[in-house]
Amino acid sequence: MIGVMTGLGAVVFRALIGLVHNLSYNGRLSFVYNANISEGPSRFGDLVLLSPIIGGLLVVFLVRRFAPEAKGHGVPEVMDAIFYKRGTIRGTVAVIKALASAISIGSGAAVGREGPIIQIGSALGSAFSQFIRLSTWQKITLLSAGAGAGIAATFNTPLGGVLFALEILLPEVSNRTFLPVVVATGAATTIGRILIGPDPAFAVPDIQFPLVESFNLQEVIAFVLLGLVCGLAAWAFIRMLVFMEDGFPRLSKNEYVQNVIGMAAIGLMMVVLARTFGHTYIDGVGYSVIQDILDHKMTGAGLLALLFALKLLATTVSLGCGASGGIFSPSLYLGATLGAAFAAATSSVLPHSGLTPSSAAIVGMAAMVGAGTGGVMTAIVMVFEMTRDYAIIVPVIVAVALAAGMRRALVNETIYTVKLRHRGHRIPKERHTNLYLVKQAQDIMERRFVIARAGTTLKQAMVTEDIDDARPIVVERNGRIVGLIPPRSGVWVQSQINPDVPIERFAERRLVICRDQDLLSLVLARLKRHRAGAAIVFRGSVRPRVSDIVGIVTKRVIADAVIDSYED
Repeated sequence: MIGVMTGLGAVVFRALIGLVHNLSYNGRLSFVYNANISEGPSRFGDLVLLSPIIGGLLVVFLVRRFAPEAKGHGVPEVMDAIFYKRGTIRGTVAVIKALASAISIGSGAAVGREGPIIQIGSALGSAFSQFIRLSTWQKITLLSAGAGAGIAATFNTPLGGVLFALEILLPEVSNRTFLPVVVATGAATTIGRILIGPDPAFAVPDIQFPLVESFNLQEVIAFVLLGLVCGLAAWAFIRMLVFMEDGFPRLSKNEYVQNVIGMAAIGLMMVVLARTFGHTYIDGVGYSVIQDILDHKMTGAGLLALLFALKLLATTVSLGCGASGGIFSPSLYLGATLGAAFAAATSSVLPHSGLTPSSAAIVGMAAMVGAGTGGVMTAIVMVFEMTRDYAIIVPVIVAVALAAGMRRALVNETIYTVKLRHRGHRIPKERHTNLYLVKQAQDIMERRFVIARAGTTLKQAMVTEDIDDARPIVVERNGRIVGLIPPRSGVWVQSQINPDVPIERFAERRLVICRDQDLLSLVLARLKRHRAGAAIVFRGSVRPRVSDIVGIVTKRVIADAVIDSYED
């Protein structure tokens, strides 16, 4: 059901984009729109400058009024829902995200349609699972299934959709999570092929990639350098997006003013490009530029490099000022233009590399997506599904691996997780173990504990009814935490034998602390690093005091959380 709903949602969403684009760019009422075909200048001439501004104001109104989660590129909100909201996304988000993103993309914002479809599919999966009252792990599974179905329906890449859900979203890979994702992506792909067509997102001409046994030194150097360059570009994309998302609120606290400034810049770029080259190039998803590169219609290194720089600026400005749309399509655009420019620029230096603008564009798309999103397997498999050429696998693997390595050397976060880290919500990178890692410290902590002042005797500190020694004891001095006595440490027996011994003598000095919203994976890592038996959970203050303590996480409650996660 989720696969079918997401497939239909993808079709409706594309039709909405076509409607808005035709109204704002061509001045006609029609849902028919092929983003892969270049259209030339707008019918409205220089007045097209107003299109992204008007569209942006409508988007800000919709997002502020009905669904703040619909702002931005969508996938971080889905990841946040998985790890910090127990898989809960409001059903309203699917509707508002579709409207807001269709208006943003159709009116000229330089964003993609894949992120919105991922969020739409996730919202449908979460809303459906809430309606039939499923458990948390089931909600997360169906949410991820909806996201994978969205990718599959958009690109006609069912394997890529499955890998996206497994690699980017799901905290656990097992039959209970894998099979629902496969079923949903298969259903969504079928719906997409029936209503949209059986072809992949791009028509890729016959491009002869060198076979493994025929690789020469220049070919190896070319693909290695291209991978490293794409890694640098992915880092620049992430840093520029962070800069814009932080910078626009500093320009003005009014979100409408922020949007007008950003969208006016986008409109101005569209006008200048249309007057100079006869095409706006950087607006919308940018598929027509990618298709022209693949069709050998754009081969000039200068123009391709210019489009890379302008698209990088336009996408980050669009998202920074409040547009609603994804970064997947812009990543493909950036990879295609950068790869083709690289091939054109190095053709004289590496004449025997076998690298053409078209083949380099394909490798660049995979490298840019893999490095920027962190979905390296997703990028490799999706490009293979688009080209259906097995000879592409080795060059793509080399470029994607090096690009991802370069990006990680420069910035550890992906373009999806960096936004959440600014909120204090960290996504565990080694997370494919079990769904218990989705729990937060506040979900499992022991809320009954004793606070004892340093210098207090054992007899004074012990709670009378705590004869089984089950409550942890926090030892403090002048409001500062001195140590922790874990539960069942034998201190109750000692209180009967040596009642006048000071309580701090039994306290563990190597303190482990965590916030109430920290993921269990982070708590486990700290306990292991400090070889401690328990962690003190606090709320609020960066430098916690006794008054901030809200609970204690012990190894016993962690074990209980693991056991509970295996319930059928």
